[in-house]
Amino acid sequence: MTHKSHKIAVIPGDGIGPEVTNVAFEILQLVAKKNSVTYIERVFPFGVNHYLLTGETLSQESVEELKKYDAIFMGAIGSPKIKPGILEKGILLNMRLSLDLYINYRPVKLYPGVDTPIKDKTPSDIDFVVIRENTGGLYTDIGGVTMKGTPDEVAINEKVYNYQQVSRCVRYAFKIAQSRPRKLIALIGKTNILTYVFDLWERVFNEIGEKEFPEIKREYYHVDAACMHIIKSPEIFDVMVTSNMFGDIITDIGAVIQGGMGMAASGNLNPEKPTPSMFEPVHGSAPDIADQNKANPIAAIMSMKMMLDFLGEHNAADDIEKALQKVTPMNLNRMSTKEIAKAFTNSL
Repeated sequence: MTHKSHKIAVIPGDGIGPEVTNVAFEILQLVAKKNSVTYIERVFPFGVNHYLLTGETLSQESVEELKKYDAIFMGAIGSPKIKPGILEKGILLNMRLSLDLYINYRPVKLYPGVDTPIKDKTPSDIDFVVIRENTGGLYTDIGGVTMKGTPDEVAINEKVYNYQQVSRCVRYAFKIAQSRPRKLIALIGKTNILTYVFDLWERVFNEIGEKEFPEIKREYYHVDAACMHIIKSPEIFDVMVTSNMFGDIITDIGAVIQGGMGMAASGNLNPEKPTPSMFEPVHGSAPDIADQNKANPIAAIMSMKMMLDFLGEHNAADDIEKALQKVTPMNLNRMSTKEIAKAFTNSL
């Protein structure tokens, strides 16, 4: 049997990005060797320094180059050296839209030994997935400003969705629910206020559920109620599916209850794989602790695990999961970046 050699584009980015990326690829090297996984990596310079030097965030030529790869691994982007939004919109949102990465996959899982701010909750209580629509809604920059700088200034951002965007996201979420033991899915919306958009979401949700996934139990929550339940009773959720903005908010709450941003991984996916999917920890560039050996690389390692699973290298991904179960009970808050990396290598 011939094994494919995976082509991986690496964007270490800014701040702590290069540090956590280095650890993730140390782990990849070990599990790849153990499981006969072969890969080729190429590092791309996109981030603040590249932008200041060249004026490029992510050009169309660069997007076309990234399309030649099987996956993209990103460390972090963002810097106080430039205005907020330039890199985020120019690189992250551009990549999501240009590569049609229409799913944002965020696992919310509490690992053994990791503290959660929710009293009396254990790993058995916090283990759900948020499927966030990733290319529509308020993130598509539809809107504008008129009479700027005057007392009559008007600023508009519009939340726009079409049937295709909603249906493909919802269908993927049902497939994830189908693969999990509880067979449970919840739509998170705001049907009582955002009546046009979430009427569409709710109709599509029920239509696909009834026709294609009748074995999956369906639930609905308003987004404000869902946020309260995540904090009070996270165990009621298994798979959540929601819009772009609501998903952004919900997953940050999820990150807090699973131990903080340093424990939160993500995948920006096109499940059909016509373009490379992108995997990244969601903690940001944290410039205040960059190059100090303080960054928690766990989220980057988890993102590497997600990437391997998506590429079909399930045994290698399982090895990382087993190592996570061994490492997280250690006192991670008192460990440096290098100490956590060493603990992982010793656990593989």
